[in-house]
This record gives sequence, structure tokens and C-alpha cells, in this order.
Amino acid sequence: MDFIKSLQKRAAKKAHNKIVFPESTDPRILEAAAYLHGHKLVSPVLLGSGTEIEKAARENGVDISGLEIADPSNLDIAAWSAEYLQMRKHKGMTVEKAAETLKQPMFIAAFMVRHGLAAGAVAGAVHTTGDVLRAAIQVVGLAPGITAVSSCFEMVLGDGRVFAYGDCAVIPNPTEEQLASVAVSTAQTHSRLTGELPNVAMLSFSTKGSAEHEDVTKVIRATQIIKQQQPGLNVDGELQFDAALIPAIGAKKAPGSPVAGKANVFIFPDLDAGNIGYKITERLAGAQAIGPVIQGLAKPFNDLSRGCKAEDVVNVACICSLLS
Repeated sequence: MDFIKSLQKRAAKKAHNKIVFPESTDPRILEAAAYLHGHKLVSPVLLGSGTEIEKAARENGVDISGLEIADPSNLDIAAWSAEYLQMRKHKGMTVEKAAETLKQPMFIAAFMVRHGLAAGAVAGAVHTTGDVLRAAIQVVGLAPGITAVSSCFEMVLGDGRVFAYGDCAVIPNPTEEQLASVAVSTAQTHSRLTGELPNVAMLSFSTKGSAEHEDVTKVIRATQIIKQQQPGLNVDGELQFDAALIPAIGAKKAPGSPVAGKANVFIFPDLDAGNIGYKITERLAGAQAIGPVIQGLAKPFNDLSRGCKAEDVVNVACICSLLS
């Protein structure tokens, strides 16, 4: 069974999970929500005015009968606005700003997730990643023990192998602590989505001291932090990509490494490397890039590319449910 079919089959077992969509009049969201509902993969919740949503559905020929619509007029927006004021008071939040913020669908969706009205949220078809993360971080918050929100892609190769790449979309130049947090989050995401034991390679242009540079030192120190905080996680670094992936090269460059030659989770030292790396794999190797999967939040709030297709929305919604 391929990875996508496996995701959908596993999501179907949790079909009761409600996933809220704050961009509910976008044709791709409507199409995806109808598919998710019809195939009993998740229980989609369309956030917005029922009149506007139904109009958009008619105009795009999408049957949304049976789908739940959450109209903000029926939600406790005033209480959430007051709660948001208290949460952000130390940042200079005012009553007026809080009330204005709680008019935004992204923040309403975040409060729905915060208060358990939905297991997770999926957005980004219309809004930027920054818009999505701002609401998610401020309202949903970080998971215990996690110091940074990050992302990963599940890279599905033509031969069926699935690798996790992180971080490819969020943190431009992570500190040692942030890089360690990215690795822990990506390992957890990969394990939950594939069922595989994560073997985590902390990537660098150096393998085990073959080069000296402050960028290499950062990777080494991040690896040490992970080993201290997560002693049960199979992680090693610094490793070059070929040493991490290919057994013969790993045995030669990093003899005795518990990860070299068998890594399935690849942690890039910065966003330049991660973003370039996943796109090279996608375009030259013909891999399917599933994501970005936003990770490190207390509850799932997943991002979409603004160029996404309805099938991408379906896949991310299934991932969102599985991570809840």
C-alpha cells in the first residue's frame, strides 16, 4: 500500500475527528471538504457565514450537503476576545485590538482548536504561512518540551521509500536549541505518520570532523542537546547526506555510527539547505513532497501552499487528523 493510501486508510479510523477550515469559500477547500466527508476520512467543519459558503458551493458546483458549518455568530467570540486580551496583554494588546483580531477566521479557527471544538485546523490556501503560524502560535501554543515551531516534508520516492526532511519552510537560521527541537519534532512526525522507527541524521557539509567551521559546530552541539534531552532517540551527526543515506559510504565515513547508511529522517542545518534539498529531491528524483507539516504546536494547525490542489488539501487534512 502506498503512503497516501495508507494515510487515508488510517485517517478513516479516526473519521470522527473534526478538522476546521477557515478559508471555507475557496473552491479547493470546498471540493476537498466534500471529498473528505463523502469518503469518511475526517469530519470537516467549514468556518464562516452559511449563506456565503453555500453560495460559493453552488457557484463551483460542489455538493456540501451534510457538512457542518460553523458560523462565527454562533460562537462565543466575545469570551475568546477577552481570553486573547489576557493572553497577549504583556505584548501591549488592547480591548479594541483583541476584538478586531477575533474577527479574523484564522484566529477563530485557532480558538476552536484550543477549546476542543475541532481536533485541528487546515489553512493556507489563501493566507500566507506567516498568517497561519501567527494565529497557531499565539492561540494554540507550543507542545510541552518544544522550543520552536517548525516544519517537515514527507518525501515519497517512486520505489515506495518515505523520508522526512526538516525544517524546509519555517526557521531561516535556527540556533542550536532550535535545530535540536526541529529534529525531535520531525522524528515524532515521521514516526506517527509512517509507523517507522526514526533514524535521525543531523546533516552538514562535514562528517565526523572532516571539516571545521562554526556551522559544523552548531550541528554537533544540536546533536548533543538531543542526546541529553531524548536519550532514547536514535540520532547522530554531523553527517553528510551520502554518509547518512548509503550504507557503504556511511560505513567508510562514519564507522560505528548508529544512523549512517540507514537514516530516514534528515535534519538540514538551515532553511536554505532544507528548502533547496526538498525541491531538488522533488524535481530531479520525482519524489512526492507531502507537506509542509507544521509541527511543535500543542494541537495540529496545518499549513497549505497557496498553489495547492484539492487533493493536497485532502492529504494535509488526513495528516492533521492523524497528528491530533
